[in-house]
Amino acid sequence: MFIIDYVTEKDKDFWFSLDKHMPESEFLLKIRDKRGYIIKDHEKPIGILRYNLFWDNIPFLTLIYLEEQYRRKEFGKEAMLHWEEEMRMKGYRTVMTSTQVNEGSQHFYRKLGYMDTGCLVLNIPGLEQPMEMFMIKLLL
Repeated sequence: MFIIDYVTEKDKDFWFSLDKHMPESEFLLKIRDKRGYIIKDHEKPIGILRYNLFWDNIPFLTLIYLEEQYRRKEFGKEAMLHWEEEMRMKGYRTVMTSTQVNEGSQHFYRKLGYMDTGCLVLNIPGLEQPMEMFMIKLLL
């Protein structure tokens, strides 16, 4: 059974077992601003979702991550639909995300109605990475 809750301080250990990119100071902001979620199967935490605001007015999904055994079982889709509906209820008309071009998640986002909208190439020495593609979805 799918459940999604806002992240709280008690979720800290689980959160950081999956999220290796965010400093603790940002974690505290996710709690305060309700911009982080714990994805659950029944009551068992299985994944996380977090977002920020792009240009201070477009919800931008920065991470959705599920434990391996829960992928391709609709939990990610349900979490995204929940997040999109919450953004719609808050009055936002669009949402965004990004992924590297060598990652398969672009296909997941396209199935949910996200459209390719641009890219960023980081080729600065020491920061090189595959091209980052941006995707956007209109909330109807």
